[in-house]
Amino acid sequence: MTRAPLPDFYDDLDATFGELWRLLAEGAAQGRSGFHLPVLATLGPGGGPRLRTVVLRAADPDAGTLRFHCDRRSDKAAEIGANPACALTAYDAPAKIQIRIEGRAVLHTDDAVAEAAWAGSRAMSRVCYGADPAPGTALPTGGAYTLPDEETAATLGRPHFAAVVVRAERLDFLYLDRRGHRRGAWRRVLAGWTGGWIAP
Repeated sequence: MTRAPLPDFYDDLDATFGELWRLLAEGAAQGRSGFHLPVLATLGPGGGPRLRTVVLRAADPDAGTLRFHCDRRSDKAAEIGANPACALTAYDAPAKIQIRIEGRAVLHTDDAVAEAAWAGSRAMSRVCYGADPAPGTALPTGGAYTLPDEETAATLGRPHFAAVVVRAERLDFLYLDRRGHRRGAWRRVLAGWTGGWIAP
């Protein structure tokens, strides 16, 4: 049985770092990517972890940042406002790659970042921000909420919309292969990033 060749980044730490950011950027652009829907961890009011899936909207390797969107009425927005420490993780099963990011999140609601993100959002994506009542509200039945049409959502949803930018501070990349796993980790320093191989 012939095994697939090892990827070019396999024993090249710089190439692995480049692959990490390439995959995140691909995840932001392609809905079928395993990195399109990372899991976000924040800290709840009692200090315990809270997890949910978010949609990755942008990944900027030069700035070392990621962006996703949320409803500013949501628990996640409140948690980020109270404590910006957060982490994201995603796993692409076909690629056998896991990426983890630790950093600090900033909630953008009424600034240029939020405006640009809202302007770049699809009409169907804006509808959920016009939901009534707010996310997390107790309902008497499962369908006891309303959503606006796409045209109304353009104005009704904007006051509830927030763009969240995560400034990565630690990165972890794990590639799984029977011939030997490879794992790299990096942390942000004043000059950029420093990193190395670590045990898988």
